[in-house]
Amino acid sequence: MNNKILLPIFYLPPVSWFSVFLNPENQITFEQFENFPKQTYRNRAAIYGANGKLPLIIPIKHTGKREIKDIEISFAEDWQKLHWKSIKTAYQSTPYFEFYEDKLKSIFSEKIISLKDFNIKALGIILAILKTEKNYDFTSEYFKNPESEDYRERFSAKSESEFDTPEYYQSFSDKYGFLKDLSILDLICNIGPESLTYCKNIKIK
Repeated sequence: MNNKILLPIFYLPPVSWFSVFLNPENQITFEQFENFPKQTYRNRAAIYGANGKLPLIIPIKHTGKREIKDIEISFAEDWQKLHWKSIKTAYQSTPYFEFYEDKLKSIFSEKIISLKDFNIKALGIILAILKTEKNYDFTSEYFKNPESEDYRERFSAKSESEFDTPEYYQSFSDKYGFLKDLSILDLICNIGPESLTYCKNIKIK
C-alpha cells in the first residue's frame, strides 16, 4: 500500500467509492472533521426502484454541530423501517437478495445516534457480505489541502459519475436502462459474489 487516500464517510456508498476503498494499493483515511455538506452521499444512498433511481436519505438533527463526527441522526420518523422497506421492495426479486437479506436487515436493527458510527457499522456489514477486509483509520484534524489524495468531493450525488462503471444486470433495466454508480447494495443484490471483481475493474474516465 503506497497511495494515501482521503475518503468521505458515506451511507451505503456508490460502487465507485468501493473501487477506491478496496483497491489494495490504497491506504485509506476517513475524513471525520470536515463540515457536513448537504445533499451528498454522507447521509444518502441511491438504489434502483420500480420507478427508477430512488434516493434514501437519513434525516439529520439540526443541533448546530457541523463536523461529521458530531452529526446526529434524527429518529423523529421511523426512517430505518422506511429505508428497509424500500430496499426490500426494490431488490427482493434480484438473484442474490435472499442470500444477504438477514445481514442487510441488520444494518437497521438498532438506533445509532451518530451518523459516522452508523455509516461505519453499515460498512462493516457490507464488507462481511463481500467476504473481504480492509484496514482504515480516521483523520485527527481537518486539512483543507491534505497530503493524501483528496477524494472528499469526488463522488457527487447530483451530477454524473466521473467513474467508468461497466453495465451489469439490473432488475428494472428493461424499463429504465442501466443506471450507473448506484449504491453497493444494487451491485451485491444483482451480481453477488462477482461484486469484488467488478469493483476492481472500475476506472476513472
